[in-house]
Parts: sequence; C-alpha cells; structure tokens
Amino acid sequence: MYAMDRFFNGVTYIFDPLHHFWEKDSTQRTVGGALIVIFVLALITIELNRQGLLSGHLAQLTPTSHYMAINLAFTLVLVLEVISLIFTLPCSISKSVGKQFEILALILLRSAFKGLAEFPEPLTIVGYEKELLVILADGGGAVVIFALLGVYRMLRQRMQETGMAGPTLFRFVAAKKLVALCILAIFIGMAVQNCLLMASGRMPHAFFEKFYTVLIFSDIMLVLIAQRFLPEFRAVFRNSGFALATLLIRVALTAPPYNNVLIGIGAAVFACALTLVYNTFYSNPEKRAKAPR
Repeated sequence: MYAMDRFFNGVTYIFDPLHHFWEKDSTQRTVGGALIVIFVLALITIELNRQGLLSGHLAQLTPTSHYMAINLAFTLVLVLEVISLIFTLPCSISKSVGKQFEILALILLRSAFKGLAEFPEPLTIVGYEKELLVILADGGGAVVIFALLGVYRMLRQRMQETGMAGPTLFRFVAAKKLVALCILAIFIGMAVQNCLLMASGRMPHAFFEKFYTVLIFSDIMLVLIAQRFLPEFRAVFRNSGFALATLLIRVALTAPPYNNVLIGIGAAVFACALTLVYNTFYSNPEKRAKAPR
C-alpha cells in the first residue's frame, strides 16, 4: 500500500500543476488572444488564395471559402473545451458527462457553421434550401441541448456523490487523475497525427469523433475504478448509466443529419432522467433509512 501511495503521489504531482497552469487566467487570456490572431490570419490567407497569390502545396491546403475560417475558429474552440474536459475527469463522472454535452452542443454549432462552406459568396440561399435546413437542425439541436444542460446542472446540484474521505478518497481521485493523464497523452498524439496528415496533403481523420470513442473506453475505466472504491449498486448503476450517455453522444457524432440532433437530444434527456431518478430514490440513503415507514 505504501508503494501504491507513492505512485499516486507522483501522479498527483504531475497532474495538479498541469491543471493549475491550464486554468490560470493568464493562460486563458493568452489562448483567447491566439484564437483571434489565427482567425484573422486564416481570413487573410484564404483571401490571398482566392486572388491567386498562393502557389504550390500551400495553395492546395488553403480553402477558398471565407466561411472555412469560421470552421477553423470553432474547431480550435472545441480543442480547448476537450482539454478542459480532460482536466474534469478526476472530478465526478456526472460533471465530466455534463462537460461532454457542452462539447456536443459546440460540435453541432460547428457543424452548422461548417455547412456555410457549401454556400456561395456573397451569401444566398437560392438553390441551397436543403443545406439551410441542415444548418437550422444543427443549430436548433444545439440550443435544445444547451437548455437541457441547464436542467441537468440543476439536478446535479442535489446529487450525493460519494461518502469517501481521507486516504481512500485521495487514492480514488489519484486513480482518475492517472486516467486523465493517459487521455491527455492520447489527445496530443491524435492531434499531432492529424496535423502531419494535413501537412502532407492527405485527408485527416475525423478527430472529435475518434476521440469520443476513446472517451467511451475512459468512461468505462472510470466506472471500474469507482466500482473498486465504491461498490454500492446505486453508484455502479449511476456511473454505468452516464457511460451509456457518452456512448449515445458518440453515436450522435457519426449519425447523418437530423438523426444526429435527435440522438444527441435523446442522450441529454436520458442523462437528466437518470439524475432525476437517482436523486429521488437513491440519493442520501442513510437519511431515507431513518425516515418513518
């Protein structure tokens, strides 16, 4: 046990400074400023390509639609949100699930803006009615999920998490920090691979869809870790249910238009229903056991 505690101390020593650095106001301001600069440079580069001032490999890599700069900006925002999600994994599973629904809502908004790339410049909807309906569906779905997130957070505030304390709680959280560090390494590796593919002119893989597949396995690992430290049926069922919600999110990301919105909303409704049932019948069981029958 002493050797395991030393290992967990090492994991915490690595994770906590990274988490603190990422959450610092100065870091967030710097990253926000970098997003603005990248967005402006993307617009300038696209315009140069439209005017025929770029040549060779750079011209092939650069799109000719200004709307793709918006897609790039939202992609980078999603990358930042995914990093924040990774750092929330050591928190409760319910909190990390809420963060994943935030990312799903942003992905739907990104998909809506990405659909603008099909439209001509200047913007007109004549002959693009089907594309407009897809944009409206993605945007409307994002708003509904955003609203359901408010309901989910309200229900989460009443949820009793764990009764652990002391060394047991430290080991439990440290084990989840280890999972988060592994996921962060996988995330960086996938990002580097995608950048290399784009630089070589090859088609990059669907980054967020593939990364959500990784998150499914990480959620299962977190469920098993929770089973090790908190083997109560109510906790196991709740955590497994949240893992199913993330699986539905993964399905939504790969579903065709309209179906992706319906599945995403269904996943959010499922998470809200699970939380409501847990709060009503299983939260604070000690108090319920003492209640008069």
